[in-house]
Amino acid sequence: MLDASPVHVPSPTALADHVGRELAVGEWFEIDQDRIAAFADATEDRQWIHLDPARAAAESPYGGTIAHGLLTLSLIVAFVERAVSIGGVRMTVNYGFDRVRFPAAVPAGARVRPRIAVGAVEPKDDAVQVTWRVTIEREGAEKPACVADWIVRLYA
Repeated sequence: MLDASPVHVPSPTALADHVGRELAVGEWFEIDQDRIAAFADATEDRQWIHLDPARAAAESPYGGTIAHGLLTLSLIVAFVERAVSIGGVRMTVNYGFDRVRFPAAVPAGARVRPRIAVGAVEPKDDAVQVTWRVTIEREGAEKPACVADWIVRLYA
């Protein structure tokens, strides 16, 4: 991934000023066949549509191998961390995902990038819970590759 300057927010509570708005657009990132194969090994999801270029070219509707939807989803963590800097955060805890969809496939070699909006900000005891609304778009594609709400707890 490229390291462009992230959008800086001074504190977790200051994210409330951005609810309902796009906060950042990340850099383009290529999902190559090596990354897809490494993900298949890590998750033991070795379906041919991800790993067999010849068969995928002949039999799949995509004309070649595609990334796992869960690979695309897993990149949201790094995408948000690289695109948004929040002051005063000592620890981020992944609380989960809501409303995850994969409207379009990501062919091997395609480039994707995140569009990141703040969906909600709520105080929670000693943390601030943030819902990131993330859309992963694929370069040149009409539909996004992934749309998800990622919930995190930010500890100051």
